[in-house]
Amino acid sequence: MGLDCGCFTPTHSSMMNSGPILARIKAVLRKELVREFLAEFMSTYVMMVFGLGSVAHNVLTNQKQGSYLGVNLGFGFGVTMGVHMAGSISGAHMNAAVTFTSCALGRVPWKKFPVYVLGQFLGSFMASATIYMLFYTAIQDFSGGLLTVSGPKATAGIFATYLPGHMTLWRGFLDEVFLTGMLQLCLFAITDKNNNPALSGTEALVIGTLICIIGVSLGMNTGYAINPSRDLPPRFFTFMAGWGTQVFSAGDNWWWVPVVAPPLGAYLGGILYLIFIGCNSSQEPPKTENSVTYEDHKITILPKSSSSKSALTPMSVSPASVQPAQALGSSGITERF
Repeated sequence: MGLDCGCFTPTHSSMMNSGPILARIKAVLRKELVREFLAEFMSTYVMMVFGLGSVAHNVLTNQKQGSYLGVNLGFGFGVTMGVHMAGSISGAHMNAAVTFTSCALGRVPWKKFPVYVLGQFLGSFMASATIYMLFYTAIQDFSGGLLTVSGPKATAGIFATYLPGHMTLWRGFLDEVFLTGMLQLCLFAITDKNNNPALSGTEALVIGTLICIIGVSLGMNTGYAINPSRDLPPRFFTFMAGWGTQVFSAGDNWWWVPVVAPPLGAYLGGILYLIFIGCNSSQEPPKTENSVTYEDHKITILPKSSSSKSALTPMSVSPASVQPAQALGSSGITERF
């Protein structure tokens, strides 16, 4: 038919050109900030897909195939999966308030703040788009094609939180501050190696349980957003998808509270833990240069004279005596969500 099959066969030159391109891509993906950005993006996406999906089941079936407990389990185990996704890369914060607190307390450099938050926001936005596409026909059927924020057929609450009628704006603000403070307080306890941390390998499950506990016990008043990355990007998505400006004006312009209150609450919760618990947690006494104790056999090794050329061997000193004391929450899996 006049077509040369060789047109569809990669030439030697094209294969050589693709090699450097792939190498550059791999080099970029290996960079620390890029890996952490992608880790926050993926972990937040996973958490939000499971969380928003559980809300969709609850709303669109009039609680026939979902429940308030199901929503809390969806977000709780969603956080657990997110921690497994990125815990050893970025710490799987999945929460701009936690990232802010980590930076403010010197645990994460400020240069990483925009990288983490951008990854979280994009992951949350993409998760909202995913849930909208998956449940599009159900949303249209439930709402009759009319996308509303309030009323018996409201569907905006699938994606973001809204202030209920029994709450005022400022009571809701204080509620969000308190709940996020409790979150950060417990996260520090879970990851404090000098106190009573979660067992190694169970941190993800324990943190997911914490989210579920906050929801079932304290989440009724404001929907426990406790996370700007959970609330603001989905709100922008609903604005763009057809719900309109009411997503920002509803509840006396409630939209800014889940953005401002959680960082304030998380910072206060972190400070309270460090003051009341962190500074009192037991730590190893510092080892002096004049004597080193082999802890397994309680053998004290005296210093050698300056003229001696022999050094302490690994058998003479236990590993614990030469490693610096581990800082609070400095494990690979740090405070998150």
